[in-house]
Amino acid sequence: MIRRLRRSAPRWNPTALAIVADRARDPFRVLIACILSLRTQDTTTGPASDRLFAVAATPETMLKLPARRIARLIYPVGFYRTKATVILGICRDLLERFGGRVPDTIDELLTLNGVGRKTANLVVTMGYNKPGICVDTHVHRISNRLGWVRTRTPDETEKALYKATDPRWWPYINLYLVTWGQNVCKPVYPKCGVCVIRPHCPRVGVTRVSKAAV
Repeated sequence: MIRRLRRSAPRWNPTALAIVADRARDPFRVLIACILSLRTQDTTTGPASDRLFAVAATPETMLKLPARRIARLIYPVGFYRTKATVILGICRDLLERFGGRVPDTIDELLTLNGVGRKTANLVVTMGYNKPGICVDTHVHRISNRLGWVRTRTPDETEKALYKATDPRWWPYINLYLVTWGQNVCKPVYPKCGVCVIRPHCPRVGVTRVSKAAV
């Protein structure tokens, strides 16, 4: 399934985080873009990240900006005022505790205020190219739809996927399932008619599909 998704991936619109990671290969930008992306659509996250990084792209330069300036730059991401404060707090922590370097382990990243498992996993996998599985709502929903796991929460899904999948595919699970979920395997009315892995998918829980794709 992953091989088929990989062949189809160039035809999809990439996620905002994938664009940031590919463009910069900078764990700090991946970390901050992840914070901006929470409860925010990609169409908003991408431009907001570009505006912010054009002004400040390191912890040192970010701390020179007042929270109000950051809030204006990232508006209209969700909770933009709160995120501006969180970003400044993260930058202070990075400088005071990690010498300005973004940690490359899940445990260390989780000590940063505002960083949860999803963000920590994305930084490790997309920022440092280390093996790992980042589970968001797309990965949780789709891996259950595919029958790979039977879980109730993203945290349960993350643990189950480590057991159910080959380690060589871990870096690709989030990358492909999120993009595929945004473009084809949608939460409601998935486009099963144009799905490249339909012959292998049990479509667990799917009751209706998009008529336009059939």
